[in-house]
Amino acid sequence: MGINIYTALGVTVGTEEDSKALNLEKLRYHKIVIMCDADVDGSHISTLILTFFFRYMKELIENGHVYIATPPLYLVKKASKKEYAWSDEARDKLIEEFGNGSSVQRYKGLGEMNAIQLWETTMNPDSRTFRKVTIDTPVEADRVFTMLMGDEVPPRRDFIERNATYANIDA
Repeated sequence: MGINIYTALGVTVGTEEDSKALNLEKLRYHKIVIMCDADVDGSHISTLILTFFFRYMKELIENGHVYIATPPLYLVKKASKKEYAWSDEARDKLIEEFGNGSSVQRYKGLGEMNAIQLWETTMNPDSRTFRKVTIDTPVEADRVFTMLMGDEVPPRRDFIERNATYANIDA
């Protein structure tokens, strides 16, 4: 898998000075977006992909090239009004605001959105929300990734569930 990602991105590993350095000179994409489902399983998949980037392509993160897309969990509608919700709390607030008779569509995955919904919420540069991936404390990031990729499942699942929606937003 790794070789294919390197090739797709146009990066190479190793120079005469540093055999482990990632060469970004021919990087094809300057915004690499991880787009997974909005639920905990999608967060877990994002974590696995981020772990790969952190362990093998950290320079992409350090140079501000890696982002996470944030698709919604729900669509709340009533008559001609419709709004997307990214959390259970936002969904409940919209249901209260719209009143009785509102309908809720839960997206179990990106595949349940039609092309227009995916464009409106996750692809359109004017309305999408991306979270820029940064490394504030490298030692702490290394500790967290080690825990996330370790053999013990409960700490990993607990961490992902507690932190899946926590991040600074950068459109």
